Amino acid sequence: MWQILEYIAWGLSAIMLLWMVADAWKVGTQYSEEQLLSSKEGVDELFAAEQKRGH
Repeated sequence: MWQILEYIAWGLSAIMLLWMVADAWKVGTQYSEEQLLSSKEGVDELFAAEQKRGH
């Protein structure tokens, strides 16, 4: 019984690892390195949207 649960746990961890790697690849292809390393990426987008509306 415990051995089956151990295999299930290892399988789930492998699936989660693949999911994280796929997500990291997807994010890496969608955004530039400068934007990913910026601590202001959300703030810049917010202020740019407000300036377009005339606030």
